[in-house]
Amino acid sequence: MMMTTGMMIGTTMTKAAGIAPQLAPEGTRLAHRGFSVRTRVLAGMLGLMTLAFAVTGTVVYLLQVETMDARIDDSLKRSVQEFQVLSTRSADAATAAEPLTAEILLYTAMQQTLPAPHEGMLSLMNNEVRWTAPSIVDTRLEADPEFVAWAAHEASTEQIKLQTVHTSLSTYRAVSIPLSLSAPHAPAQLVLAYDYTAEKQALNRGFVMYVVVGFVVLLASGTVGWLLVGRFLRPVAMLRDTAKNISESDLSQRIEVVGRDDLAELTITVNAMLDRVENAIVSQRQLLDDVGHEMRTPVTIIQGHLELMDGTDPADVDQAREIALSELDRMSVLINDLVTLATSNSEDFVNPVPTNVGALLDDLLDTAGPLGDRVWRIGHRAEATTDLDPQRITQAMLQLCSNAVKFSAAGSTITLGTNIATDAANATLLRLWVRDDGVGISPEDQSRIFERFGRGRNSKRTEGSGLGLNIVSAIAEAHHGSVGVSSDVGIGSTFVIEIPTVLEPEGEAVEPDTDH
Repeated sequence: MMMTTGMMIGTTMTKAAGIAPQLAPEGTRLAHRGFSVRTRVLAGMLGLMTLAFAVTGTVVYLLQVETMDARIDDSLKRSVQEFQVLSTRSADAATAAEPLTAEILLYTAMQQTLPAPHEGMLSLMNNEVRWTAPSIVDTRLEADPEFVAWAAHEASTEQIKLQTVHTSLSTYRAVSIPLSLSAPHAPAQLVLAYDYTAEKQALNRGFVMYVVVGFVVLLASGTVGWLLVGRFLRPVAMLRDTAKNISESDLSQRIEVVGRDDLAELTITVNAMLDRVENAIVSQRQLLDDVGHEMRTPVTIIQGHLELMDGTDPADVDQAREIALSELDRMSVLINDLVTLATSNSEDFVNPVPTNVGALLDDLLDTAGPLGDRVWRIGHRAEATTDLDPQRITQAMLQLCSNAVKFSAAGSTITLGTNIATDAANATLLRLWVRDDGVGISPEDQSRIFERFGRGRNSKRTEGSGLGLNIVSAIAEAHHGSVGVSSDVGIGSTFVIEIPTVLEPEGEAVEPDTDH
């Protein structure tokens, strides 16, 4: 028996909605109301999950189709090999009494072949169906006339052909095995075919199940995600509600800190910001109240004297003029001090530069001399260079010297000095101080004299603006330092400015009572 072993293999594979902006009131910005953060986060999460499902499902589906195609072709090729083995054995067993015929070989092959699901087979002789698959085989190739016509007229009778066949009923992946016997015989062939459409439908049913499961997972994830995102964004909602409830008259509300994550840190930061805002507004309100009170006094004095002034009396006119100019000068000092305090929070309020502390102290002593008939001297000088704003430090020290003159007797001693010290944390401090032999400050007044318009009981309202020591405190704080006082009533006071710094020591010297 001779068989054609040539084979030709061919394969066939088959907007987000938005919310339109509303017209805002005249003079305000148009507010574009969009989706909430919760909705956008959830939409992004579900979008990524959907994309992951789609990409994964598509890749898996294509791989399964490729695997199915390879499985079908491999099964058909094995059937060809099995038929070739059967043909060889049958030819060897044939005898002269019982010669091998195509009809016997086809019948024997179909009896010994068990088709796979969705696989069918039939035998043709003289281009007509001779044998069909057993009744237990579901795929009935003989029931498709177009396929039978292809097998009878288009399938090769000379070589094995594996190809895809399309009919109006289905699509098949088929192989036609022609028989070649040594004796003359009628054309015969064995045809095996897979119902490719049925195989593809079975695969599609699995993919549909994957889509259904994916949809259920997305729905469950969306529900759980909505709850979780709402929980995670709870501090933001609390921030919004708190911001709505905060008003100028009620700045005390704060946001509850939930958890220990980034949103908790944001909550703490916002609460700290609210503390600063509250302090600033309270301080502003207090400043306005104090300024109104302080400005009202000179205005009342000027108005009263002008109303009572006798325009025909030159002496009375001169007296009213002098009082008005004096009060206006005091108001000018007050305004200048307020401007200084208003700029104390700006970054360029101080401009530190390398400054020789000893030379600065000498300049201070020379500048303070004309402030009053006092004995001016240097008690201690620190010879070092450090970064500070010499103009602001001079302004603060002269303010302390001016206070010392106001509350000390003529001819008394006022001592200026600088030294280097360390605090409890071993940080280096530059200390600048002014000591007088004046009336002193009572303990209950020492805690308030650095406040705006804070005055001791022994001060007079007409002396200065009441902002001098507050300016000194602002200058010290701008240098990241502080100002303090130690005083005994009837003995004198010592005001000390402490500035943390890194010094370049040049040696220290105690000056022998340099008097001016």
